[in-house]
Amino acid sequence: MAEQRYQAVLGVLSEGRAVMEVASQRGVSRRTVHRWLARYEAQGLEGLPDRSHRPARCPHQMPAEIEVRVLELRRAHRYWGARRLALELVRKAVAPAPSESAVYRCLVRAGVIDPVKRHRRKEIWKRWERGGPMELWQMDLVGGFLLADGTSAKALTGVDDHSRFCVSARLMPRERTQLVCDGFVAAMRAHGVPQQVLTDNGKVFTGKYAQPPVDVLFDRLCRENGVDHLLTQPHSPTTTGKIERFHRTLRIEFDTRRAFASLAVAPAGTRRVGDLLQHRAASPGAG
Repeated sequence: MAEQRYQAVLGVLSEGRAVMEVASQRGVSRRTVHRWLARYEAQGLEGLPDRSHRPARCPHQMPAEIEVRVLELRRAHRYWGARRLALELVRKAVAPAPSESAVYRCLVRAGVIDPVKRHRRKEIWKRWERGGPMELWQMDLVGGFLLADGTSAKALTGVDDHSRFCVSARLMPRERTQLVCDGFVAAMRAHGVPQQVLTDNGKVFTGKYAQPPVDVLFDRLCRENGVDHLLTQPHSPTTTGKIERFHRTLRIEFDTRRAFASLAVAPAGTRRVGDLLQHRAASPGAG
């Protein structure tokens, strides 16, 4: 390409041909030939090769020092995504604070994550949620919190259906009715009494499907506090989809692949996760 431009320049300077004639022969505009002539006169042959079209500066580009902080934070917490990283930078008063999308592009440029193809949401898709906070809590039990002595703990989890506010992330050594009910009472004392509670059909939540059916403590607590206890249909886990999605966040943030020294120190991690979720959602308020 540089050789062809040089021949065009020689056609004008050495052969005395018109710029229009040379431009027509090369299939370019007169303005392009004039630009080649100017570059040749200023830099000689070194001015004729292709130049980078990258702008000298980009006002939207993340500053290098901020990008370093993003990657250092990601290296220290390899399970944090763009949203969490952006939130932590705001908490650390980093200025200018990058957006979630800017952090995502930074991670992609560094090869830390693979770009994800986004799927357009179907027009017929509708979000299922209650109209206001404290109308419905979704509650469940999740296990897999390893302890150093070889045992594992479980957590009573709960989120407000409207605001996604974390109302419970209480660890317990085992799945027992009294421990679950103590956690439910503690959640109501801290956040108020919801209108309804949605759970699965576990034995600690209901005795409806026992043979014969029995009245369990959780059901009695709901009646005494005026809470309508809703149950999912058997084999329908998507009904409590919000609490199941919370479990995914809980496992990532809590890093359940590591073992904690004891049940006494492990709850600090669940409190951090609860604080994170509460930071993202509006408080449901006291009932």
